[in-house]
Amino acid sequence: MLLSEHKALKLEIKSLPEKEKDKLLLRLIAKDKVLNEHLHFKLLETAEDLILRQEQLYELIENEVESLLISRKVNSKETLLKLRKLNGSINHHFKVTKDLNSEIELRIHLLNRIPIDFNESVLSSLHKFNEKLSVYFVRTAVSTLNKYSKLHEDLQFDLQAPINNLLNKIYSNKTAAIAETLNLPKAL
Repeated sequence: MLLSEHKALKLEIKSLPEKEKDKLLLRLIAKDKVLNEHLHFKLLETAEDLILRQEQLYELIENEVESLLISRKVNSKETLLKLRKLNGSINHHFKVTKDLNSEIELRIHLLNRIPIDFNESVLSSLHKFNEKLSVYFVRTAVSTLNKYSKLHEDLQFDLQAPINNLLNKIYSNKTAAIAETLNLPKAL
């Protein structure tokens, strides 16, 4: 049930006493963890806290990718799982902070760091994960580039080199065919 569809309910909510509205609002906020965290960030945190959150995510990405690279069994399945997990962390960061610039920076950093070149045989059970990883990787890059185009020119200029590194990585691996299919540019 959407509130916009029930104008009478909306009017009644607006007419509630201030104290009762506050109680209802606090109960609603308590039920949504992301909303709770977003309000905490918006009302109580500063620009330094945003930088701290971003640095913590950079560190998490570095640690997870490093543990993946030193693993004896690094393969496309494990890489895909790590990539999805870290992408989820970046999504959560954006839902809380609503900062598009840091989201794009983090995602570009993740995509540049994560390995995507695996020589798994077509007969291997891991081959399907190699294909899934390639598609997921390129689609994430396309989504990131779409968001990048919405940034201010100055911010775009700052991110141009890492994006070109990412595009070079995509077109110098098996992901090139998928990138061409999705009309991903070769450079900015």
